[in-house]
Amino acid sequence: MSPLDTPAARTPREVLTCYYQAMLDKSPDDLADLYATEAVHEFPFTSPGFPARFEGREAVRAGYRAAWGASPAEVQEVRRVAAYETADPEVIIAEHVVKGTLTTKATTFTVPGLLILHVRDGLITRVRDYMDSAGVAAARV
Repeated sequence: MSPLDTPAARTPREVLTCYYQAMLDKSPDDLADLYATEAVHEFPFTSPGFPARFEGREAVRAGYRAAWGASPAEVQEVRRVAAYETADPEVIIAEHVVKGTLTTKATTFTVPGLLILHVRDGLITRVRDYMDSAGVAAARV
């Protein structure tokens, strides 16, 4: 068993690594399992048809299952631009670029984003997920 399999042992940086892997795997279960039961995931810059927030682990699971299940987007890479430690040891800020293809059109997409993760006892308690709304919309058609 890896330390990453034990939530309490995960640092915010390790949670971020697991988060990106769940994106690559397009796994709503792996993603949701990173969240505390009452966690909140917010999307300050929403795109059409996407909610402004998910409240609770199971809402994250259901929301991403629906979004990823309906999307023809296949993520090939989550390029980590930077991760910033903060004065609060439970918070990490990460810049990334998601690159992939749309299986329906055989075209590529690039979506930059920024995450602010709050992690307590190895589980996400809050996420503020800033995505390029135009890029997300283009990747969903």
